[in-house]
Amino acid sequence: MPHFVYILASRPGGAIYIGRTSNLRRRFEQHRSGAVPGHTSLYGIRTLVWFEIHAEFEPSLLRERRLKRWRRAWKDDLILQCNPQWQDITHLIPD
Repeated sequence: MPHFVYILASRPGGAIYIGRTSNLRRRFEQHRSGAVPGHTSLYGIRTLVWFEIHAEFEPSLLRERRLKRWRRAWKDDLILQCNPQWQDITHLIPD
């Protein structure tokens, strides 16, 4: 089962959220609908701007923890490398 590390954003350069899940499509819909109380619903963070896939749980957990400790500029650069327009990329989530 794949594990995903992902970044959601409110707008380009706006508030972001970094998370990890084994079902990205379901988790994204929870964030988008506001069903998850907290940071994403409070700041209107509803756009999937970056994700990566890991084959195992442990590497995904380590990657999420590392990303959360990164400086904001590094996180922005990571997004810009693959998504310079900060567009929603939910259509790229594998089935």
